[in-house]
Amino acid sequence: MAGRVVRRRWLRHPAQTIVVGFAAAILVGTALLMLPVASTGAGGTDFVTALFTSTSAVCVTGLVVVDTGTYWSAFGEVVILALIQLGGLGIMTFASVVGLLISRRMGLRTRLSAAAETKAVGLADIRKVVTGVVKVSLLVEAAVALVLGLRFWLAYDESPGRAAYLGVFHSISAFNNAGFALWADSLIGYVTDPWVCVPIALAVIFGGLGFPVWFELRREIRRPKVWSMHTKMTISVTVGLLVLGTVFMTASEWSNPDTLGAFSAPQRVFVGFFHAVMPRTAGFNSLDVGAMNDSTLLGTVVLMFIGGGSAGTAGGIKVTTFILLFFVIYAEVRGESRVNAFDRQVDDRVIRQALTVALLSVGAVVGSTLLLMSLTGLPLGPVLFEATSAFATVGLSTGITYDLPTSADLVLVGLMFLGRLGPITLVSALALRERRRHYELPEGRPIIG
Repeated sequence: MAGRVVRRRWLRHPAQTIVVGFAAAILVGTALLMLPVASTGAGGTDFVTALFTSTSAVCVTGLVVVDTGTYWSAFGEVVILALIQLGGLGIMTFASVVGLLISRRMGLRTRLSAAAETKAVGLADIRKVVTGVVKVSLLVEAAVALVLGLRFWLAYDESPGRAAYLGVFHSISAFNNAGFALWADSLIGYVTDPWVCVPIALAVIFGGLGFPVWFELRREIRRPKVWSMHTKMTISVTVGLLVLGTVFMTASEWSNPDTLGAFSAPQRVFVGFFHAVMPRTAGFNSLDVGAMNDSTLLGTVVLMFIGGGSAGTAGGIKVTTFILLFFVIYAEVRGESRVNAFDRQVDDRVIRQALTVALLSVGAVVGSTLLLMSLTGLPLGPVLFEATSAFATVGLSTGITYDLPTSADLVLVGLMFLGRLGPITLVSALALRERRRHYELPEGRPIIG
């Protein structure tokens, strides 16, 4: 009886359940990848390599310590693909269901207001949420796989079977923002091919928006004025970051002979757009990231840290957190007592959650960067890039991942797990553990600045 009570207490919170579930998936994936049949070489894979790859797949990151297309066998690639799909669907489903659980803990008036604002489904429709996530995911993946498969078959002389496999693998990897590719140089061989890069970029964007946004756009796509605050924030910031990111990437690398300098002007803009999409936590690259200018790498770090939309396959602190903090600063600069955004007043609890997620994320990236520098002896630039890429579950790399010591690999494993589950677990824990204090302390005003 006592053991049963302890078990119930341990798994009574949704955040605990998802952490245990993802850890179990990573361990199962590690065991499968350690099997001799999973790799092309003699014998099985060592534990750290299998653990790193399994964590990167389940957390839909894309960082690798071995070349995916040559090191792993067909069985190993299928395991990685299954882990990517499991991780992507798991995050989207969990985040969507947690939204319903949070609304359940609200008071009646607050719940009615939230339902009117978000147009969310009722608590009895959790099955509808889950099946909706699965249906939309499979539909998008199938469409992108079809386009990619036909392109690889008709334009690159791949056999129909191989072309279909390449289409399915990279479609699932793109939609789930994983960034795993079956070529050692990722998509550099297809840098100016719109029939490869555009479907992958669109899948990345769509996967990064999040199911609540899809659900609302499906019903109200022609009436943006009635969109919820969440959808307005996600769409507007996503479009803004894509435009600004494209301009920045293209301008920063315009004359770099090792990246965009070798292409025509239209091609430079096209490739710049592709590389503005990828820091949204996809991880594919059609240029040599290690050859980019320092300013480009710093801008990419910022984009990676922001990430994509909530309840989607993207990582980072999320675009809603980023824009909400902007409105907090804007209100403070104007001397306003309340934070308003998109014709709505922002709840103080949401502001505290955004600040908590952002500051803890900064602490995680800075702390891990210092630790990695001490373990590897590498300079700040590439280490900061690698740490941010792991925490934001992006998968882009300047090329140092293959040569890191085992201790650094384990740090990145922890970062990927923390970055994938940390923000959503923290927010759900804060929201579901809300409690009122029965007394108020005297007000204090420390000097700021």
